[in-house]
Amino acid sequence: MSLRIGSARTFFAPFGSYFPIFVFSYFFFECHLHKLSWLVCFFLINWHYLGIILLKCYGFDADFWQKPRNPLRTQMDYYTSVIFILLLALLVLSILISENSRISLRKKRLFIGANLLIALSAMAECVGVHLNGNPDFPKWLLAAVKALDYTLTPMTGGVFIALMEKPKDKNHLLACLLLGNAAMQAVSAPFGWMVIIDDDHCYSHGPLYPLYIVFYCLTILLLAVQMASYGKSFRRQNRMSLYATIGLVLTGIAIQEVLGNGRRVAYLALTLGAAFLYIHYCEFSQLKLDDELTEQQKKLAIDPLTGSLSRFAYMDALTALENHVPENLAVFLVDVNGLKAVNDAIGHDAGDELICGTARCVENTLGRDGQTFRIGGDEFVVLTDMTQTQAEAALAALKRETKSWSGENVSDLSVSAGYALAQTHPGQSVEALVNEADQAMYAQKQDYYLHFGRDRRRYRDGK
Repeated sequence: MSLRIGSARTFFAPFGSYFPIFVFSYFFFECHLHKLSWLVCFFLINWHYLGIILLKCYGFDADFWQKPRNPLRTQMDYYTSVIFILLLALLVLSILISENSRISLRKKRLFIGANLLIALSAMAECVGVHLNGNPDFPKWLLAAVKALDYTLTPMTGGVFIALMEKPKDKNHLLACLLLGNAAMQAVSAPFGWMVIIDDDHCYSHGPLYPLYIVFYCLTILLLAVQMASYGKSFRRQNRMSLYATIGLVLTGIAIQEVLGNGRRVAYLALTLGAAFLYIHYCEFSQLKLDDELTEQQKKLAIDPLTGSLSRFAYMDALTALENHVPENLAVFLVDVNGLKAVNDAIGHDAGDELICGTARCVENTLGRDGQTFRIGGDEFVVLTDMTQTQAEAALAALKRETKSWSGENVSDLSVSAGYALAQTHPGQSVEALVNEADQAMYAQKQDYYLHFGRDRRRYRDGK
């Protein structure tokens, strides 16, 4: 039999959409998924030429495109066009994934791997449909293509499951299912146990096909279970779109497998599912990262020792008041007297006790209606709204509060405090008010040491 190159390329080229697959392999290589991707790439680019050589060696006439024997052959132009657009869609999706710097390398590999498996499975199905009912090609070629189709299809679901697993998770049941199915397809293909090909070169399901359906359904069940588990990591209101995505994929598979009659929409549903899952992962994973960032910022805003606001929160508060200082703003600075002597005499635990006691006293008096920040070791700042009369009354209340305070290691507490009011310093910035309050506080501290000369605090151990 003569082989006409043009007619053979007519067969291999329509669904030989090798350019998208070439780019898939390129992105695989860029993500360091596997060095063999270039070998796969070479095969996929040149598969129509390899097919021509193979057919010529066997002496088959490849001029079958103009001799449609399959009743579905009249729909092949439309079906092949759908497969071609599907491959291009997977290509675009893979480009988007490769360009996303927020996705980890592992996730990129899995997403692009899923796209490649969908593409290869769709092409295998397309080739099988074209070979079905065409006696110009050997039966074993149709059997091999169907075996490849039945091997790759469950693997696509396996990659989706891997996408939703944590990096350290190992799904041994899934691995056993996929490897068992691949072995079953390889063994069954030569003997017609999975696919029976009649004299008209039309295939039908063999005696082991129900076992394949069991493997397929178990993979789908694992996918549904993993999807439900994966959805729990998102907010409740964000799970519906995830479950709708798996519903779309399962509906497409059900239409093809149950209704049949040329309704080949499974890979279209898988392609849409891959795109929607990627969108969901990007959108809601970013929301999750934003929540984690907000939680970290909250932790940074709280001083871990005293529970007061931290210096980080203090800098944010100053920034917020940078362009507008309220008329009634009052700034207080408070510093513990004799902290170093306590640390040297009985240890830092006692010093921490003084700092925490100061924080409580300040929050209960000066900071009752404002914000209390610990900005240094024993230094506190309070931002609040007060008049001068209220500020003096608050300082008197702080003095009473510290005198009545008593700790486990230290029996009394002494602090120096100063304040500045926006009313008495019109037009000054909040930083200028802080400096004024700082000077007033240090004037009181100097007065404290001038009168007492040394720390006369009483300690619980009698020192």
